[in-house]
Amino acid sequence: MSEVTSAARRSLLVIEDDPALQTQMKWAFDAYDVALAAHFDEALAQLRRVEPAVVTLDLGLPPNTGGAGEGFRTLDRILELAPDTKVIVVTGQHETANARRAVAQGAYDFFAKPFDPAVVALIIDRAFRMHELQTENRRLLAERTGSTNGIVTGA
Repeated sequence: MSEVTSAARRSLLVIEDDPALQTQMKWAFDAYDVALAAHFDEALAQLRRVEPAVVTLDLGLPPNTGGAGEGFRTLDRILELAPDTKVIVVTGQHETANARRAVAQGAYDFFAKPFDPAVVALIIDRAFRMHELQTENRRLLAERTGSTNGIVTGA
């Protein structure tokens, strides 16, 4: 099976409140099955529905699109519900403190807008690969020990 065929079935959740950027990201990341969310509640619903291995997250979400609080709340909740999810923050809230905080809270990576879709697509692909390797590692460990401890089956 080719990488493109395999990647086409991978679910990517894009959490972005700007409809134009949603469209741009859906188009730029067309190698994936892209699900969209524009705010906290929609993001959690899509997380449960799609169970993506990788999420891109804007920090400036409603109701306070000028701040990062709602984005950080969303990041925390995603990682609480699905701790193995790789969250890539792609945001206009690009102060160094936000980048440090996002990574400290468990984000896989951080990119400032405007971003180069090709670079972010490469990072998304690496995040999927890392998720796959970690999942395989847990499966092999469980086989070796005869245990299912530590294997997460979904969000």
